[in-house]
Amino acid sequence: MITEDQLEQECIRWFTDQGYLYKNGYDIAPDGNSPERDDYHQVILKQRLLSQLQIINPELPIEALNDAVNTASSPETPVLIKNNRAFHKFVIEGVPVEYTVAEGGELKTKHTHAKLMDFTKPENNEFLIVNQFTIAGTKGSRRPDIVVFINGLPISVIELKNPADEHADIWNAFNQIQTYKNEISDLFVFNEALIVSDGLTARVGSLTANKERFLPWKTVASEDDQPLLEFQLETMVRGFFKQELLLDYIRYF
Repeated sequence: MITEDQLEQECIRWFTDQGYLYKNGYDIAPDGNSPERDDYHQVILKQRLLSQLQIINPELPIEALNDAVNTASSPETPVLIKNNRAFHKFVIEGVPVEYTVAEGGELKTKHTHAKLMDFTKPENNEFLIVNQFTIAGTKGSRRPDIVVFINGLPISVIELKNPADEHADIWNAFNQIQTYKNEISDLFVFNEALIVSDGLTARVGSLTANKERFLPWKTVASEDDQPLLEFQLETMVRGFFKQELLLDYIRYF
């Protein structure tokens, strides 16, 4: 039987096998070797987001893209579900921005939307996983097992429980995520999917889903591959998190 740490390492390998980048959270922490966050409250990797927005929105000036980053990363209300809904609207419709251009000797203000993700060209997006991602919460620091980022936006959280512990199952992981939602709610503003797993079993649900609505993901590519994989978590990573499919899920679910 594998340990929780071994399961985490396997999970990272399943992601990197299909083109995800990987960073250790300690390395990119505010006081890490290669910091990518200003402080432990910040959950968006802003430089990664800005870099991808330049690729996805080449027609927009950098000032407009900086505004888009700031708008996307600044929730408007204290209510998590409202903020999550507003963020999802940004993902689907783009972030409203305006900028000034010179036309015919006059300055004109242009109004448009900056896209946060490229749904037509998946290769224009950056897919990244981070483990040991420490976040300052209301009751001290919390460290979800694995956070999945698209373009620096934390769109999914994977919580693992020890497969060898007969007292810990996926519902312990589910309860852990409910605690996180209260204590590090900023992380979940950008959430599109929650995963709970003890390796053998794995379930996916939305931010507001109760236990009954956390469901297994049964295939990688088609019904034919169902019995091939020992771990439901591997099926989840190779199936649900396949990059094109994940983008489709975010866009249409």
